[in-house]
Amino acid sequence: MGNTGTLFGWAFGDPAREKESTYVAGLQDEALKNARETAVAKGVAVVADSQVFTVLSADDSLVELDNAPGKLVVRCTVHVEGPGAGKLRAEGPMNG
Repeated sequence: MGNTGTLFGWAFGDPAREKESTYVAGLQDEALKNARETAVAKGVAVVADSQVFTVLSADDSLVELDNAPGKLVVRCTVHVEGPGAGKLRAEGPMNG
């Protein structure tokens, strides 16, 4: 399938636990699950092993996190394929 795009998935956690690798790994799993659910809702499929994770916290980010639940944010960016996937782009904080 040559029709590909990108989507975000999200998870929010406790910033006090940011240094706990097992905890952060769980948030990454949750963010990937969220990306897969978003893909299904849009009628596309996540490309296997395409996930890339970014962990943002209020302590080490220039991103405004005041409105983020928990203030520890894990973002998962995935590639998707299928009909209409070429129109999907993960940009800024949104799936567009």
